[in-house]
Amino acid sequence: MSENNRSKRLSDIPFSILDLSPIIEGGSPSQSLQNTLDLAQHAERWGYNRYWLAEHHNMPFIASSATSVVIAHVAGGTSKIRVGSGGIMLPNHAPLVIAEQFGTLESLFPGRIDLGLGRAPGTDQLTAHALRRDRRSSGDDFPEQLAELRAYFDPSMASSGMPIRAFPGEGLAIPIWLLGSSGFSAQLAGQLGLPFAFASHFSPEYTLPALELYRRNFKPSNALSKPYAMVGVNVAAADTDEEAELLQTSLHQQFINLIRNNLTPLRPPIENLEEQMSEYEKQLLKQRIGSSIAGSPKTVKEKLQAFLDKTQADEMIVNGQIYDHNARLRSFEIVAEITK
Repeated sequence: MSENNRSKRLSDIPFSILDLSPIIEGGSPSQSLQNTLDLAQHAERWGYNRYWLAEHHNMPFIASSATSVVIAHVAGGTSKIRVGSGGIMLPNHAPLVIAEQFGTLESLFPGRIDLGLGRAPGTDQLTAHALRRDRRSSGDDFPEQLAELRAYFDPSMASSGMPIRAFPGEGLAIPIWLLGSSGFSAQLAGQLGLPFAFASHFSPEYTLPALELYRRNFKPSNALSKPYAMVGVNVAAADTDEEAELLQTSLHQQFINLIRNNLTPLRPPIENLEEQMSEYEKQLLKQRIGSSIAGSPKTVKEKLQAFLDKTQADEMIVNGQIYDHNARLRSFEIVAEITK
């Protein structure tokens, strides 16, 4: 490995949290949202940079479907950590509504709100059909939607006059990120000079090609003078490798249940998961979330550093689908300790 690829250490970059606000087996959305705020308050004390919530629908293991509302819940219960969306699935919404929602959030919590945007539905096609006013929409007009949204914040970006204006929203400098799990948003983010977050926590095989595409296509803008890439990573950290690997089986079960179209709340960890999977399921699991990290502090630090060496990311955002809330807190605490 070249010296350049070793130039960044974990302590050189910010670490953030992606919270899917997991609903656990035997739990409730109410408890999940309380746990989300508790984790965010701990994350602020531990020095995490930002705390993002994700929009998903028709999924009984995720409580953050009304993402803007949950962002307000978290921002209102914290004081300095940045809070935002990872992301808002823009094709599900009228751009004016998102401009007003995030204009309101930025007005309530000045200088603390991020707007991360994706073009996937965040759900199945039937649910996407139920979400969208224009039921012919497939997300192909994402660049046009994005341009409209940005013009609500900055009318000078409009190709023609803006007969409709966003209040709150207009004139607010809310950072807009593009999120992606393939090359489309990587290239678009580069061309527009926007920060880019790649979903390497569930699309690891496309991580390096997408980052290369983003950096190669980057054009400086008013938002950024040089590329800024954040990568996602699933982490289960515990005092021992064995304990962490057991914790990670909750995430593995969730993925296998998605493959089987058996949508259930997040399940407790189990010791014999391998015996319950077919060879096909094992291969899919390895392909989609095989880059997930589980282990003791030493193991996690080594694997995070190796991931940073490969990606040269400017920031990492950590997801932890862990059943027990206290174990989840401990996992994020360990990540904070080893990345200082």
